[in-house]
Amino acid sequence: MKTKIGLVDDHQLFLKSLSLMLETFQEYEVVVEALNGKDLQEKLKILPQPPEMMLIDVNMPQMDGVETTQWLSEHYPSMLLIALSMNDKDQTIIRMFRAGCSAYLLKDTHPTELEKALKEVRTKGYYNADTGNINFRRLLRKADEKTELPINARELQFLSYACSDLTYKEIAVKMNLSERTIDGYREALFEKLHVQSRVGLCLEAIRRELVSL
Repeated sequence: MKTKIGLVDDHQLFLKSLSLMLETFQEYEVVVEALNGKDLQEKLKILPQPPEMMLIDVNMPQMDGVETTQWLSEHYPSMLLIALSMNDKDQTIIRMFRAGCSAYLLKDTHPTELEKALKEVRTKGYYNADTGNINFRRLLRKADEKTELPINARELQFLSYACSDLTYKEIAVKMNLSERTIDGYREALFEKLHVQSRVGLCLEAIRRELVSL
């Protein structure tokens, strides 16, 4: 039986092209196409059965990718959500993961890689992408045991700000510290959490429940 999949993207040409490409993968059946989150809400009402997977664009009018992902996570908790966007900014990737996505793919991903990603999300619940030197498989899996880390209160405060839309300069102002001190917190936490980027830092903090969603 084919996996039912839905698409949300405000660019109609891309939407139709993606739908046709997914049909060639043989294992998938596109059951809904929507131009934004609001459009998707209306179309899901009349579907006899919701899709098992949803590919979601980030930048859309009326109801963007983050809002759409949050709504789907709340109303269809078993649905597998995948971000598909041209936006590769750390803050955007973090926001989509925090909203409930299991993978973040760029629109220039090769079809073979897209098919592989869909299969891994369907079978494992996430996709292992190494974008920006981040091993998402390790970052998104549940820890087998809690490991106590020597993270102090100020570092935890920095972590909470790092998992937001604030720039490092704005974080320094918020914490009343110099940018050099903030750089020190960042590098120390990179080492403690074994990550190499801000996205990796935030995903690991979320996985370890050092910051709340």
